[in-house]
Amino acid sequence: MTATVPILTWVVVMPVKPLIRAKTRLSTRPAGQRRSLVRAFAWDSATAVLASEMVTGLVMVTDDPLIQSDVTGLGGSWIPDAPDDGLNAALRHGEEYVRLTHPDSAIAVVTCDVPALKTAELDAALKAAAQVDRGYLSDAAGTGTTFLTAHPGIALNPTFGVRSAAAHKASGATPLECGAVPGLRRDVDTEIDLWDARRLGVGAATARVIVMDRDETDRG
Repeated sequence: MTATVPILTWVVVMPVKPLIRAKTRLSTRPAGQRRSLVRAFAWDSATAVLASEMVTGLVMVTDDPLIQSDVTGLGGSWIPDAPDDGLNAALRHGEEYVRLTHPDSAIAVVTCDVPALKTAELDAALKAAAQVDRGYLSDAAGTGTTFLTAHPGIALNPTFGVRSAAAHKASGATPLECGAVPGLRRDVDTEIDLWDARRLGVGAATARVIVMDRDETDRG
């Protein structure tokens, strides 16, 4: 007998640091290039999320005015990072907002730095997440986390940071079995990560910034 998968609506919470403080490990690039890339990562990640028919809303937690404008233009929404106390505090703030505004929806956290994310990958992960109260997906390295979910009435309990995949598992979250979803697992912190994301196929915004940066370097 095939198990019945609960029918859930999903609201995605996506935290985004102010561009000036983001992705410092891409430090070999000029600050302007780094900010443009981070903005493009967030745009492509959000675009893939909002294209999913399983997602009823996207809430970015951010104080950056450019990111706020971008997500509004894409059809999502944003709230300020009122705690201003790191990633987990921002996610708890986003969770509280979603519980108040969408009490019957499940919550999924998608990091803002997965520019190779495909909507079909997100759908596969959400279908797997529908079968567990609280789930997570590790990053490509297997140590971090790029995706965390919680059903209505279940605390999200984010534990992002060093070795967050192990921390989420220790906290009771279930590792999700959703097949190959390389774009969802490929967060970008370093130039090597970016190379790998390009191999997988980044979104249009990231591809455009990479070409512009290459042209600028060639002119220099």
